Amino acid sequence: MTLAVFIFAITLTLVIFQPRGLQIGTSAILGAIAALVLGVVSFEDVITVTEIVWDATLAFIGIIILSMVLDEIGFFEWCAIKMAKLSKGNGHLMFVYALLLGSFVAALFANDGAALILTPILLAKMKILKLNTKTIVAFLLAGGFMSDAASLPFVFSNLTNIVTANYFYIGFLEYLQNMIVPYIVSTLITIAFLWLVLRNDIPKSVDITLLKNPDEVLKSKTLFLFSWFFLALLLAGYFIGDAYGLPISVFALGGGLLFLAIASYTKNARAWLTIKTAPWQVVWFSIGLYIVVYGLKNAGLTDYLASVLMKLNTQGDFVAIVGTGFIAAFLSAIMNNMPTIMIMDIALADVGNLALVYANIIGCNLGPKMTPFGSLATLLWLHVLSQKGVKISFWQYSKFGIMVTPPILFVVLVALYLF
Repeated sequence: MTLAVFIFAITLTLVIFQPRGLQIGTSAILGAIAALVLGVVSFEDVITVTEIVWDATLAFIGIIILSMVLDEIGFFEWCAIKMAKLSKGNGHLMFVYALLLGSFVAALFANDGAALILTPILLAKMKILKLNTKTIVAFLLAGGFMSDAASLPFVFSNLTNIVTANYFYIGFLEYLQNMIVPYIVSTLITIAFLWLVLRNDIPKSVDITLLKNPDEVLKSKTLFLFSWFFLALLLAGYFIGDAYGLPISVFALGGGLLFLAIASYTKNARAWLTIKTAPWQVVWFSIGLYIVVYGLKNAGLTDYLASVLMKLNTQGDFVAIVGTGFIAAFLSAIMNNMPTIMIMDIALADVGNLALVYANIIGCNLGPKMTPFGSLATLLWLHVLSQKGVKISFWQYSKFGIMVTPPILFVVLVALYLF
């Protein structure tokens, strides 16, 4: 156990702090190699882990490629400006609309897509609107929180969702039916609670005349209109794939590459540049970190967790759901939600209560917001802001996250129990 924990701790430290620019995927692979060489995991374990994460990883790459192309043609910038214009200059309405937009993007383009694509766009628009620093930070903190809080409704909305759905053989439609209400509740309670906490930093009015007309930011109005049809067609494809038991990456990666080809053919995107700049490090991160985590499983951590979860399961669904959700949340906040989801999935395999599987997903999606290193999306979000000159300290973020996460998480878990 000691050696497995040591390798995991070192790997996670390298992933979080990225010394000398060491990329997250490289750190995870180095940890995996160490675990393999030192006998913490076997080659059979590596094959098992690859079978678990390949679909999730390829689906994530596809969603990010699609997001990057849509960003290239002005899709998200159009949405951001349209959102601001709809507020008619009311700062509080703009705050609500910005979070609704964040919820939409997180649901359809995953939490990491929201962090990577939408954050810099919103930041640029807020600077154009000449908002003060406190207001900008308030909008950014709220948007960053929403990127994970709203990554619940579809299997592809979060890497954790895909991994868990595949692990427990949960179909696309079945997953959506169980998570649509928690998603709606999560979006609404997040908006309400964040507004209560941040309302004093939101201006009463904003000069929206400083913004461009939405259509002016589009590279191609025709391709933009087609993209809505394409997204609807892609969503339908997920349901069709579910009926035939096809991997979700077939549509996520296939759809992303197809739209890239269309945009490249119409000269609205550069395929080589998109492929080159896609976050390939996430592939190595997913496989490498899961191999390291599998070492914790071999060392007996999942057996201990399984015994705790089985005891919770005897206390009735309400206690079991809330308890499981908060265990997943706190583990995610401490050691990142990617390893947490796998450890918890393995531990839940013998419990036999599917409601706890969904509670685990909710905990692993919302719980990471208590610390800056709780999720890959937050790490990416902070990195994007840092590149744009916006610094949010560890304590500033953690104080905000610890204050808002537990009550929102509790309400969403209650919604899961009731519906």
